[in-house]
Amino acid sequence: MSEPTGAARRRGPFQVGDQVQLTDPKGRHYTFTLESGKNFHTHKGSFPHDELIGAPEGTVVRTTGNVAYLALRPLLPDYVLSMPRGAAVVYPKDAGQILAMADIFPGARVVEAGVGSGSLSTFLLRAIGDQGMLHSYERRADFAEIAAQNVERYFGAPHPAWRLTVGDLQDNLSDTDVDRVILDMLAPWECLEPVSKALVPGGILCAYVATTTQLARTVEAIREHGTFNEPSAWETMVRTWHVEGLAVRPDHRMIGHTGFLLTARRLADGVEPPMRRRRPAKGAYGEDYVGWGTAKDASAAKDAAAAKDAGAGDASGADRRPSGGQDDTPSGDA
Repeated sequence: MSEPTGAARRRGPFQVGDQVQLTDPKGRHYTFTLESGKNFHTHKGSFPHDELIGAPEGTVVRTTGNVAYLALRPLLPDYVLSMPRGAAVVYPKDAGQILAMADIFPGARVVEAGVGSGSLSTFLLRAIGDQGMLHSYERRADFAEIAAQNVERYFGAPHPAWRLTVGDLQDNLSDTDVDRVILDMLAPWECLEPVSKALVPGGILCAYVATTTQLARTVEAIREHGTFNEPSAWETMVRTWHVEGLAVRPDHRMIGHTGFLLTARRLADGVEPPMRRRRPAKGAYGEDYVGWGTAKDASAAKDAAAAKDAGAGDASGADRRPSGGQDDTPSGDA
């Protein structure tokens, strides 16, 4: 029997157990699993599964209502967008960025926290192959069950490189010599200590967060932790185009913001990250700024600002409230 990630499941004639994606004349997709003796039903009629079993991909079938459907195996991006969901899925545009920018390679040892419905897990498993290792952590048992079903349905069998643990990563992470860690969770800054211990020098931490507040706090926590290089953060947006004759224009709808991605690399033990030499934005950091996760709280910052104003008689009227950023060169001098 071929391995679940083998090419036998991705080429050749349709077989019993294969996933089939039908496309109707309006471009709508319908996905189902081939079973001998069963019929596929739509409001436009039906046709037997046996008509596709043994047929090549790209076959056109007609229902009893004489409607033509194009039959192909679903691509992985199609599959994850149509699979049953417990939590929101990682969109293909973000999964592709994670595979590329986190440099997921065949045989990699990867830890993932926040499985959701199994979308990113499926992308990661196909990238690392049968000889890699993916250990996924999910806090909610119901999400983990849905994810396991989705992953197994895509590969046709339990994946030999996948291990799924129900629980918090920060409480359960025991993996060592990990090449990559992917965090898709509400508070990735809470996991930096165990993640740092698990990653090999040069290993990559990749975090996927939804809001600017999460992004800022995660970046600040990575800088303060001191075992990673300067993180990089970005987002992607996808806009499709309408192309028909001379009518070539962008579509009216696009996939805009879904989340922010950031990556940082693990430094060797005992190494201090080089100080940044980038000028901060003017006014980004007041002198009372204490940063995320420090011992001082908001009231301490307010008291410090009040004391400074009382002692120095600052008449500039500058706003001294914490601005949500931090820099190694607050003076702005390179």
